[in-house]
Parts: sequence; structure tokens; C-alpha cells
Amino acid sequence: MPQPILDPRKLCQIALVVPDIQAAAERYAAIFGQAVPVPQETGGPEATHIDYRGQSTGARAKLAFFQAGDGLSIELIEPLGQPSVWKEGLDETGQAVHHIAFRTADMEGTLKRLAEQGCPTVQRGDFKGGCYAYVDTRPLLGVMVELLASR
Repeated sequence: MPQPILDPRKLCQIALVVPDIQAAAERYAAIFGQAVPVPQETGGPEATHIDYRGQSTGARAKLAFFQAGDGLSIELIEPLGQPSVWKEGLDETGQAVHHIAFRTADMEGTLKRLAEQGCPTVQRGDFKGGCYAYVDTRPLLGVMVELLASR
């Protein structure tokens, strides 16, 4: 059997873009019966090195996470200005599922294999302890995919 491009056992996140993270976090917390998570802001461009559609961007976002068990989290994302995959998603669909995320030990190899399937990388960046890439897998899977790798 061939090596999977995306290993379903590495699925780690379901994310939604929202226009108001505090209001969304409160609604989700009430439904999930959990505490309201404290939103956090992504770092600035000097820390995140974000590339969106081939251009550097100062895009930021507010993030809030709910743990869903077995290493799965539900992430809420509120875009903060600047062009980004998050703002694009919110502008196109309003509050909705934005992506599903998978952990990968081979970021470059996985991006190459997805590109060979017609799925381009839309945004890349760094975060404390790792890096991420959003890949437009919507034509293939019906949803955007985020890849997460540790450093």
C-alpha cells in the first residue's frame, strides 16, 4: 500500500473563521460545557514570517482553542487586518469551517505531493516551536488543509 499524503491518524484540528472571537468562544463554550478560552494573538511579521500567495504580509489573527480529546482541538480564528488566508476565508464564506489540520514530519515532501495533486500552498508561516502551511485542497477534498510541523 502506498504511503498516504495525509495520514488520517495525524488529524489534529478543525478550525473555523469567525468575525468576533470573544462572542464565538462564549457560544462554543456554552455548547461544549467548557470554560471560555482566553483568545491569544499571533505574533507579528518579525516572528511569524508569513507568506500569503507569494507575498510577505503582516497579517495577524486572534486564536482560541477547545480541546476535543485524543489530540484533537477545535480552533476559532478571527482575522486581524492585512491579506491572509483567514481573512480570505471569512470574506468568502462568513463564519464557517476554514480548515482541518494534520501534523507532518515532512513539510516540504507533503507540500510537494499535494502540489502534484493540483493543490497549491496558499500561506506559510512560523509559530513558537514550529511552522505551518495552508494548502488549497478544496477542489480535491472540499476543505482547506493546514499542515503543522514541529521544529
